[in-house]
Amino acid sequence: MPLVRFAGAEECDTFPIEALFWESHRNMHDSTSLFLETLRLLAGFDRGLVEIVGLSLQVSLGAVLISGAVGLPLGALLAISRFPGRGAVIVLVNALMGLPPVVVGLLVYLMLSNAGPLGVLQLLYTPTAMIIAQTVLVTPIVTALARQTMEDLNAEYGEQLTAFGVGRSGRAATLVWDGRYSLLTALLAGFGRAIAEVGAVIIVGGNIDHVTRVMTTAIALETSKGNLALALALGAVLMVIAIGVNGLVMALRLTASRTAHA
Repeated sequence: MPLVRFAGAEECDTFPIEALFWESHRNMHDSTSLFLETLRLLAGFDRGLVEIVGLSLQVSLGAVLISGAVGLPLGALLAISRFPGRGAVIVLVNALMGLPPVVVGLLVYLMLSNAGPLGVLQLLYTPTAMIIAQTVLVTPIVTALARQTMEDLNAEYGEQLTAFGVGRSGRAATLVWDGRYSLLTALLAGFGRAIAEVGAVIIVGGNIDHVTRVMTTAIALETSKGNLALALALGAVLMVIAIGVNGLVMALRLTASRTAHA
């Protein structure tokens, strides 16, 4: 029987080639079983999987709605207003787009902990705390993109709006409506950032089963536990969501382009 010799750190072991063949066959069988188990979880709408995905969407959509309510008006204000320090505010907002998630998580944790100023609300390790953390991360993105969109539109239509005697609130409403597709793109960009977040939400949420476990934190936990089927299933759902968001962004851009040239 032919032999293959492998040199280890302390000793040299001798294995038959047949042993290598069966080891490879076993690994292939394990991969097939893993793939089938992943498909079973997805096709069967596993209750644990659906619960995690549902909470992820709830937290991320909640954060995006709040960020839109804050970021869109703030972006409009920065676009059409002129005041001392405006340039510094714009630079700050743009810089906040790159906030490190773990730093945001730490700051929100300190605010919501029992020793923090908002500790009396008992929000730490709840979905609300996760929404707050994601809102802090997403709002600068929505604000910066909205400001750029409406500032470009204001430069294009500003003289016409001034000639018609449109006030500040009317100007802002006109720019928001005219740039609605681009503003929806800004919200989708914020949602993409929120749904993929792991650092901040695991700090303030604690990754508690049936309470604050979302897709990203569950993937990290299940991988470390060796439960690769659930991790892969969640990863597949996350990829589908990411592709869907990017598809919507492209569709909105095409729609905006067609509307502009109509």
